[in-house]
Amino acid sequence: MNPKKDLYKSYDFIMLILMFCLMFISIIAIYSASKSGQYQGSFVVRQSIFYFIGLTVSLLVAKIDLNRIKRINWIIYGTSIVFLIVLMFAPESIARPVNGAKAWFQLPFIGSFQPSEFMKISLLISISALVDKHNKIFKINNVKTDLILLCKILLISLPPSLIVLKQPDTGMTMIFLVIIFSIILCSKIKTSIVLFLISIPTLMISTLLVILTKFPNYFEVRILSLLMPHQRSRIEGWLDPFEHSDAGFQTKQGLLAIGTGQLSGKGYLNGVVYIPEEHTDFIFANIGEEFGFVGGALCIALFFLLLSRIVNISLDALKNANNLFGTLICVGTVSVLAFQIFQNIGMTIGLLPVTGITLPFLSYGGSSLLSNMILIGLTQSVRNSYNGYIFYSLERGEYGKRNIR
Repeated sequence: MNPKKDLYKSYDFIMLILMFCLMFISIIAIYSASKSGQYQGSFVVRQSIFYFIGLTVSLLVAKIDLNRIKRINWIIYGTSIVFLIVLMFAPESIARPVNGAKAWFQLPFIGSFQPSEFMKISLLISISALVDKHNKIFKINNVKTDLILLCKILLISLPPSLIVLKQPDTGMTMIFLVIIFSIILCSKIKTSIVLFLISIPTLMISTLLVILTKFPNYFEVRILSLLMPHQRSRIEGWLDPFEHSDAGFQTKQGLLAIGTGQLSGKGYLNGVVYIPEEHTDFIFANIGEEFGFVGGALCIALFFLLLSRIVNISLDALKNANNLFGTLICVGTVSVLAFQIFQNIGMTIGLLPVTGITLPFLSYGGSSLLSNMILIGLTQSVRNSYNGYIFYSLERGEYGKRNIR
């Protein structure tokens, strides 16, 4: 079997075309945003380099056999945890806090490196492998086995979540929770337990909304006081950006930029609204101002097509090879990307509070782009694996692969 020929046959080139479309939009939007004069630097050149590295790494990951990734999941997890721990105790000369969060290494010649972005990949792989192994051991699940599985998931999820929350990076912690919860939903745990788990955050959010609408003074004095200062300011800026001019400045400016873009926008390089972090967190506001509703809708359509391709890979992995590990990898990837897209666009238009979550594949940033490219590579590895499955190895307890001609 020719590995290169095998990869060529199984690779989803429609997904690759979508990635190039997003790359083109990202580069032209970052170039426009960089003209605001907020920062000095060649953001377009750097983003182009990040994309080249990301696409290369994605193709390399796609060539790795899925069973091999599953076998080394603890090595990947352990390495990521070590990076997070080292970051906690690293001196400010190489780990300077940015906006109050100690979440990045600042390394010579490399630039900023965010370990938590790669921890989300490790967490996804480790939990998926854990659930897959658990279901092979316990062929018939019951309340006891489901609770054992939940305890295992909690055991490996809690350490990185607590470390990242301490940085503090609320946005990345939320991404970890999305990974955990999405895999639990698809892990064959009993519906009654899943519904109970869903009811907890639903009840909490509903209670907070009732308090906010019926007792706004109590919400501000008693509830918001429990949050850290930066978290409280973001909530206040979200709830009333025009009243809290400092905390809500980004939200207010994002709304102004998108609103004035109207249907077709003001034209490329004609954006005039000043928005902090326009090339990173608020890149969608730049697109909305210069290309209007049409440009924003095009970006959302490309994201929808990308997510639908991953969903198809997930369903085919389960149908053609009964590959639960591969299915969970795709489920976690779709959930993470969909959450980031919804959260980022939502905070840009004032629907959700500002969390610092970037817009996948469009926002400037090496760590976030590379980590998302690795996720795409993993989904391609899943597709490559089931494309050649025609037999099951009883000795190894896993699917083998032969070249189908």
